[in-house]
This record gives sequence, C-alpha cells and structure tokens, in this order.
Amino acid sequence: MRFLILLLAASLTAATPGENDWREPMKPFHVVGNVYFVGTAGLGAYLITTPQGHIVLDGGTPDDAPLIEKSIAALGFKLSDVKYLLNSHAHFDHCGGLAALKKRSGARMVASRADAQILEAGHHGSYGAGWADDFPPVHVDRIVNDGDHVQLDGTTLIAVLTPGHTKGCTTWTMQTNEAGKTYNVVFYCSTSVPGYPLVNNREYPNIVSDYEHSFEKLKKLRCDVFLANHTGFFDMRQKLARVHPGAPNPFVDPTELQRFVTASEQNFESELTKQRKAS
Repeated sequence: MRFLILLLAASLTAATPGENDWREPMKPFHVVGNVYFVGTAGLGAYLITTPQGHIVLDGGTPDDAPLIEKSIAALGFKLSDVKYLLNSHAHFDHCGGLAALKKRSGARMVASRADAQILEAGHHGSYGAGWADDFPPVHVDRIVNDGDHVQLDGTTLIAVLTPGHTKGCTTWTMQTNEAGKTYNVVFYCSTSVPGYPLVNNREYPNIVSDYEHSFEKLKKLRCDVFLANHTGFFDMRQKLARVHPGAPNPFVDPTELQRFVTASEQNFESELTKQRKAS
C-alpha cells in the first residue's frame, strides 16, 4: 500500500523524496535560533529547544523513532527532556514514530481534534483514493484548535489548522531569535492532493472548500524560514550545500512560503478542473 502512496505522490507541488530517502539517515543540524532538524533525508522532524525542556514536531515512519532519538542525542540534548510531541498530520510517514517517542520520553502528545482520532486508532485511509496504512497508535493528551498555543519557557508554537490533505492537517508557526534578529518560522503541513477524489467525495464532502480556505490562510502567514515534513518541499539538500561559515543562512528566505503556496494552489486547481471535466 505504501508503494501506491509513492505513485500518487506525483501530484505533489515539489519533488517528494522516494521511500529510500525516507529511510536514509541524515546528520542532524541547526536550522535557525532554537530549531534543529532531526529527521531523515526525506522526512522532516524537528527539535525545538528551551532551557526548561524541548518540543519534537513529527515522528517520521514507525521505523524512525530510534533515528530521531539518536539525532537528538548527537546534538547534545536528551529525549527524556522532551515535554511535548506535535504532529503536522496523521499519515504514517509523519506520525508513525510518535508512539515510541512518547513511550521513551514521557512527553505529552498534542494534535488537532480531527487527526487525534486517527492517531489514537493507528490507521488512516485516503478519503476514497484507495490506499491506507497502519501505524502504532498513540494517545493524544491535548487537543488543539485553530490558533491555540503550545508554550514552553518563552517559546510559543501556534497551531494553524489547514485541512485538506487530512481533516486535521496542522501547520505550526513560531518565532525564534538569532544574532539579535527575530525570525518567523513556518512548519508547513501539506496541501498536496495524493489521488483524492475532489468531486462528490462521500468520505470528505467539504474537501474542496477546506483546501481553498487553507490556501487563503497560508497566504496570510508571515514566514522567514519555511520548513516542512518532506525535505523536498523546501529543498533541504540544496540549502545545506550553501551552508558556509560567515555566509547568510540559506534557510532564511521571506519569499519561499508564498512561492510554494502559489504553486501548490495552482496544482490543486488543475487537479480539480481535471476531475470536474471527467465527472
């Protein structure tokens, strides 16, 4: 079934890494301020640090929890100091490792109401697209609504609900400081359409309006650093190649989010037009 997901990924707005990239270990690195990358070569997972404990956003596939823990340790931090686990959306490649990370850390799991049901069931479908996956279920300790905050020692992450890709798809935003400057960081959920029926979708009747509202919401976000759960979305490898002492941080680009949203919306509209004509 996962192979089918990869085939459907052709509809993504940016080159999505293949399954080999998903499983390829990646050396963790500092992104900006108190934000670190702890995912794989293809799947984004993030550590946000504070003196009073840490936050981990996304858990990769069910096989990725040990890698994420090792990456956290390699950066000089401890998984046992993680206080909150967050999720962008409840698909196995982004939530599969959360149960193990929660068990190992004792952290509180935070998710949107719609996706919390999927996380606790350990199974997600595809709103009629014909694929599904199981993963270790994880108990959700706190439900967040649009605009809710997760705060830890001066660091605040804001939940921006951007449904469509899943009914509870959550884009997270925060501010961080580095070298006397404040940066707006956006952890993008997803706005791709991986084979979903957009016309007469009985499992998700309001799927089109949800996508449309999410695009409008995303256009209004302020963003200096664009990050996501698939590393191809923000060209991670290319940016890492431009990291040099004394050079500008290549992850800082105030125009990148809006370029990505525009391209993704055009992709969505093209798919919607095609399906309407076919129906």
